[in-house]
Amino acid sequence: MFASAVRSWFQKSLPRVEAKSPPSLDAAAGPNAQAAPAETPIRSAWPSARLTLVHQLWGEGFIFPGGEIEALRLVRPLGISAASSLLIVGVGSGGPAIAATRNLGAWVTGMDHDPSLLAAARMQVNRAQLAKKISIKPWDPDKPAFVAKGHHHCLALEPFHNARPEPILDSLAQGLRPGGQIVITGLAAPNPLDPADHTVRRWAELERRDPANLLAPVTVTRMLGRMGLDVRIAEDMSQTHLQHALLSWRVMLRDLDHKPTRQEAVPMVAEAELWLLRRRLIRDGRLRMMRWHAISRLPIA
Repeated sequence: MFASAVRSWFQKSLPRVEAKSPPSLDAAAGPNAQAAPAETPIRSAWPSARLTLVHQLWGEGFIFPGGEIEALRLVRPLGISAASSLLIVGVGSGGPAIAATRNLGAWVTGMDHDPSLLAAARMQVNRAQLAKKISIKPWDPDKPAFVAKGHHHCLALEPFHNARPEPILDSLAQGLRPGGQIVITGLAAPNPLDPADHTVRRWAELERRDPANLLAPVTVTRMLGRMGLDVRIAEDMSQTHLQHALLSWRVMLRDLDHKPTRQEAVPMVAEAELWLLRRRLIRDGRLRMMRWHAISRLPIA
């Protein structure tokens, strides 16, 4: 139903718009923008047009389905209180940090590696007048270095999106205080994905990720154990993930009160295609959205 609704709507409204990868920051800046120097390292996967769209879908400050409801569902099992420090890796545009502080009183360090998301997160935190309790910082997935025993608890939202998971998991484990808890979410592949498959190839292009980096759920669980973490829950939450996504898309399509301009349509078509492909891969059993909940083992007395 979702797939046909999206395709039908775009075919009627935007017959000439092709689904493309999200535009770069340079493209979003317009034709009169100065060319970026050749040595510019990374272009954000989250230009302003895409951020505006996902905030419409998932809620202001959130870049994943379910928004604040899902963020609180993930963080509440950690037992957060006003006396707790919480590290959020993959804080996105700031919503998860704001939700944890407003609802649970946590002192939060929110980290992300995308410059556009960091800028958006700082803006959201300042707008919410929570800068005294929330700090926003960058991190490098290729060289993770979280402060040793720096936080009581951690929420890591798709932390190994496009990087090797072992160093990240090790650094996350080292960053917990003894007895601290961590919740990790991430896409996993029960079996290796075929990069030559058209659906996989197009999905990976839109997601900007290497399918080879996706591990089986049991592999991640075993890694966590080797890092000194006691895994209490390894949950396949794929259906909840899809339900949140499909509901938000239906609401947005239903409530559109104007025909989008071409500038608005390009990121909408790309994002819709991304979610159609993610849905197909999950329904086929080739992808799973997982949640791991683990506890840092106390030292032996």
